[in-house]
Amino acid sequence: MRYLTFALPKGRLAMKTLSILEQIGITCEEMKDPDSRKLIFVNEELKLKFFLAKATDVPTYVEYGAADIGVVGKDTIIEESRKLYEVIDLGLGKCRMCVAGPASAKDLLNHGELIRVATKYPNIAKDYFYNVKHQTVEIIKLNGSIELAPIVGLSEVIVDIVETGSTLRENGLEVLEEICPLSARMVVNQVSMKMEQERIQKIIADLKSVIG
Repeated sequence: MRYLTFALPKGRLAMKTLSILEQIGITCEEMKDPDSRKLIFVNEELKLKFFLAKATDVPTYVEYGAADIGVVGKDTIIEESRKLYEVIDLGLGKCRMCVAGPASAKDLLNHGELIRVATKYPNIAKDYFYNVKHQTVEIIKLNGSIELAPIVGLSEVIVDIVETGSTLRENGLEVLEEICPLSARMVVNQVSMKMEQERIQKIIADLKSVIG
């Protein structure tokens, strides 16, 4: 039997995913060691391998078959638009992708004016403004604190993930429009789904039973 390989995003989401997997009997004690320098963790008994990757890289590992199964936020799935199967919503890390800015920017969104939009998610922003709102915008990609952009006049609005909205409020910004709800999803390599259908479908079914 060959190994099934999981790619998990570094950080809190990996640990939350592991605790859900433990509920269906999938464990990896090695991964819990905070001092471990290992890159790949193995459960010999279940023939499973796990590795941690940057969240934005998880869909790439899965598409190219370096991982059979991955766990990643819906935002990354949409932004990266890789060829893979999205099989289950794990319900972890729930938040929203929103257009935000100062209250005064509301009118600019309603009148279809040419505005500048700062974001870490240029593909999501482009799709929303061009295909949903049919509004021409100039998209500026940033990697750091997106909230800064409208405050210093780099952009009129931003497209970003919003959890509680407290960071926005602290900086005089608010949610102007909601693009889509987000949470962590399990994704599967397309070839693996055919070759290892029985094992993967069992994992999916078991997970669905504990997530409810």
